[in-house]
Amino acid sequence: MNAIDWLVLLGTILGIVAYGTWRTRHTDNLTTYLKGNSTTKWGTIGLSVMATQASTITYLSLPGVASENGIAFIQNYFGLPLALIVVCAVFLPIYRKLGVYTAYEYLGQRFDQKTRLLGAGLFVLQRGLQAGITIYAPAIILATVLGWRLDVTIVCTGLLAIIYTVTGGSAAVHLTQKWQMAVIFGGMVTAFVVLLTKLPADALHIAGAMGKLNAVDFTPDPKLRYTVWTGILGGFFLSLSYFGTDQSQVQRYIGGARLREGRLGLMFNAVLKIPMQFFIVILGALLFVFYQLQPGTPVLFNQTVWQQQINGPQGAAFRAIEEKHAVLHADKQTKIRAWVAAHESGDAPAEAAARAALTAAQKASLAVRNEARDTLQAADPAAKKTKDSDYVFISFILTQLPHGLIGLLLAVMFSSALSSKAGELNALGTTSTIDLWRHFRPLAAHDEVRNVRVAKWLTALWGFFAIGFALFVSFAENLIEALNIVASIFYPALLGVFVVAFFLKHVKGSAVFWAAIAAQSVVLVIFFFGKAYPAWEIGYLWLNPIGCAACVVFSLGLQIMIGGEPRNLTTDEHG
Repeated sequence: MNAIDWLVLLGTILGIVAYGTWRTRHTDNLTTYLKGNSTTKWGTIGLSVMATQASTITYLSLPGVASENGIAFIQNYFGLPLALIVVCAVFLPIYRKLGVYTAYEYLGQRFDQKTRLLGAGLFVLQRGLQAGITIYAPAIILATVLGWRLDVTIVCTGLLAIIYTVTGGSAAVHLTQKWQMAVIFGGMVTAFVVLLTKLPADALHIAGAMGKLNAVDFTPDPKLRYTVWTGILGGFFLSLSYFGTDQSQVQRYIGGARLREGRLGLMFNAVLKIPMQFFIVILGALLFVFYQLQPGTPVLFNQTVWQQQINGPQGAAFRAIEEKHAVLHADKQTKIRAWVAAHESGDAPAEAAARAALTAAQKASLAVRNEARDTLQAADPAAKKTKDSDYVFISFILTQLPHGLIGLLLAVMFSSALSSKAGELNALGTTSTIDLWRHFRPLAAHDEVRNVRVAKWLTALWGFFAIGFALFVSFAENLIEALNIVASIFYPALLGVFVVAFFLKHVKGSAVFWAAIAAQSVVLVIFFFGKAYPAWEIGYLWLNPIGCAACVVFSLGLQIMIGGEPRNLTTDEHG
């Protein structure tokens, strides 16, 4: 990075933070602070929903996932549009009619306070953990590649999000996320265009020949993480949980000018989310092709740590791996050129033979990369904190983009971190204020200044909790998968509670409360049993329909056992 990159990076990030803080510094009404401006239009809602969901992990890690494993991850989103339609038809109208601040207020009205507290508790637990991951994800990568101190990077990123989120609440989140998304879209499109200029015209054909363009998999194997079935079923339940019951998303769309604005904002995401994710995974597949054709492609992309080992006491072993990789990489490039020639000639038998030779060369190269990874992790256990695929896109940014654009793409990473982080903190502060604090210490009916001050303090506390968690966390998973795994553990039982609330009117609070606890236990047992015994492990997306169904079935069974007259429900409670 040079002075131009620093100017672009700091100017973009600090400018947006300062703008949001200044514009919303006088927010002293609790409703505005927690829900945002009542005149918010659907476009702002749509961008805010998208910005809250798409963190730095999406833009930093997902291209690496596609580069390493192909574009099959896109199947994870196949159930999302249908889930958003259900949210628009069922969840949103009820939240709007009741005028609730949080989704869990509805549970208190439909069932009882213990169920409300359970819902709020599950949310703050998993979202508090994910808030830490949201800070940690860009920090660990950027600190490693740029040579920054990890703890300083984490603290600075967290403090920036805390400053404007605490100052302006939802109003600041909505306002800044519009500009942050503009930076993100502009930066990602720029990177894509630069990448295309560096690739041959047949780049997609090469990606296909090397198995990176298999977008759909109909294999009915529950052990596979990404298939059409996990995407449609598991992805549907995961998306329904996230957009319908997670306060970080609910808060983005319940405060619009009218019901129509919230629905259009959600439909904006239903239409654009899959194309946006497809764009990112295609970028990753093309990155894979770019590095196949590049001379001197590194054996691992986490070059900062790798070079430390090269210059260390075990340097000879690491240099030997590099030399082996260089020979195999050159051979693979020869095989790629042979396949391209056979493909262009139209000679089917020759093309099939060339593809087989290319596949064999790719397997040999992958074996050396696995050897390099294992050797690195044995020498430096800290390297296990992330996967090497998380460094693919940032390596391209720093080595292939001109100065100025490097600063812009780094601004993309920090903007996405701040936008999703702000949405999470705002939701955690709101839930803590409305569902937890107010339960034990009622808010002052005629003292808005005190009420807003309480909300600000709780928002700040969650921000510092997330920073603290990020300072000590580590993952064995790819970062974007780590987020989805955490969600798939804690969301299913919570979604089951809402399904019972909406559709099983005779089930009462005690039945659904204990059913949710039982369902959560089932999910945890399945997940950790699969980790202990890999032969029985299932794809984590399956936890979502299993946990939701378990909660519903347990609720019905417990209600029959408990008996009693069903609670009388008002029309407003069910819309």
